Amino acid sequence: MAESSIKRVAVIKVKDLESADTFDALAIEEPLEIRLEYGLAGDRMVQNISVTMRTPGHDAELASGFLFTEGIVRYQEEIADVDHCFIACAENKENVIQVSLKEGIMPHLQNTERNFYTTSSCGVCGKGSINAIRTVSNFTQTKDDFQIDSELLYQLPDILSRHQAVFADTGGLHASALFSRDGNLLLVREDVGRHNALDKLIGAALGKNWLPLNKSILLLSGRASFELVQKAAMAGINIIASVGAPSSLAVQLAEEFNITLAGFLRNQRFNIYTAAHRILIPNYENTH
Repeated sequence: MAESSIKRVAVIKVKDLESADTFDALAIEEPLEIRLEYGLAGDRMVQNISVTMRTPGHDAELASGFLFTEGIVRYQEEIADVDHCFIACAENKENVIQVSLKEGIMPHLQNTERNFYTTSSCGVCGKGSINAIRTVSNFTQTKDDFQIDSELLYQLPDILSRHQAVFADTGGLHASALFSRDGNLLLVREDVGRHNALDKLIGAALGKNWLPLNKSILLLSGRASFELVQKAAMAGINIIASVGAPSSLAVQLAEEFNITLAGFLRNQRFNIYTAAHRILIPNYENTH
C-alpha cells in the first residue's frame, strides 16, 4: 500500500516514569461508497450499493471483490469498468467508486437482503438473517484432490508478516494472503477491516481470472469469522488457515461447504476444525 494509507500524528510516549513527544503512524480509515451502473445503452441506472470503512488503496479490487462475494456479479466478464467517481461527484471523489457493468448485464441484487452499511469491525452488520448470507457460489461444487503437508502451514505466517508493509508501520491492519500449494505467496492485501482485506484479495484474483481458487491456501492474519468463510466459499477456496480463533458459525459454514479450516496457526501449532483430509499430518492416527 502507498504512504497515503498511513497518517502520522503527534503523540506523547510514556514508559514507566519517563515521557517524550514523538510521532506515531496510524492506518487511515475512511468511508468508501460503492456505486453500481447497469442497464441498456440510453437507459443506464446508477445505484448506491454499500458504504464500507476501509483503508485507502486497491479500491477497485475492493469494489469488484465485494460485488462478487455478495453474489451481485458472477464473473469478471460482466464488468466493463471500475473507477473513482471523478466526474459526477462534487466532493470526496476519492471515496466514491463506481462499478459499471457491460450493456445488458443485470446485477443479482436479489441475492442480498441486507442494509449495506458495514463498519471496519463487522462486515455482516444489518444482515436480515443467516439464510440471507448463504449466497450460492458458482464454485462450491467443484471437486478437488488438494492436499498439503502440515509443515507447510507453519511457514506461512512468517512469510505474510514480511509482506505486511502498512502493518509494520502501524500495527493496525488485518491481512488476507493467498498461497500456492507449494507455499509461494501469490497475493496479499491489507485493510483496517478484515472483510475488506479479503474482498480486495478476491477482487484482485477475479481481475486476473484466477477463480476458482481451489488450488490455493487462504491465510487470515486474525480470527476466522463467518463472513470470511462465506467470502472464501464464493471464490472456491478449499483451505483456510487463520492466526486467530474461528467462530462457531465459521466452523459450521466451513463444514457445510467442505472447506478445510485451521485456526490458532502460530508458534508451530494449529487446530484443524473441518475437512482434515486435506492436511497431511505426520504420525497421526484417527482414533475417532
